[in-house]
Amino acid sequence: MLFSRAKAQMPTPDQALTGRDHSPFPVPERHAVLGTPLSGEVPTGMAEVFFGMGCFWGGERRFWQLPGVWTTAVGYQGGMTTFPTYEETCTGRTGHTEAIRVVYDPEQISFEDLLKVFWETHDPTQGYRQGNDLGTQYRSTLYWTSEEQRVLAEASKDRYQTALTAAGLGEITTEIGPAPTFFYAEDYHQQYLAKVPNGYDCHANTGVNFPD
Repeated sequence: MLFSRAKAQMPTPDQALTGRDHSPFPVPERHAVLGTPLSGEVPTGMAEVFFGMGCFWGGERRFWQLPGVWTTAVGYQGGMTTFPTYEETCTGRTGHTEAIRVVYDPEQISFEDLLKVFWETHDPTQGYRQGNDLGTQYRSTLYWTSEEQRVLAEASKDRYQTALTAAGLGEITTEIGPAPTFFYAEDYHQQYLAKVPNGYDCHANTGVNFPD
């Protein structure tokens, strides 16, 4: 995804693109696969979390396929530019990663189950890249929305690091923190692999299972 334009270092505030005060494109009302609202308030009894794990196309599909996931969406998060476009994010001057919003029912799927998919579906040791995709937009991030999620996320990182170290792999570089503003991506990015089933779906992974 625009490999040659990707940047491998975070911009400083004075280097970041300014952005705008509203989205330059409309956000679809409904999930193309699940039929649920793509945006809006989290329904009562459900929870929300955000993952960055490289190209958001393949990552989103892995989550919307899970029983208990109510809706998903892709967007830009963790940077400085307000309401960025994909082209702007690809310049490396927004500071955003490609992020996946996951809204789920804790009665049907646990946060631990989501964490397992997250850790096993990408390589969290690669810094500002995933496989051949190089740039800050491909960095690993885990943005929580509750104290319970924070505790479980940090504990899961420690557990997975132990497994990675035992396998001779490096240190986890995943950015874990409270969820910053999530800016929705363009319509064609939403549920991309449902619209283009043979589209780009490249995720590096360590081959190391998350310990039970």
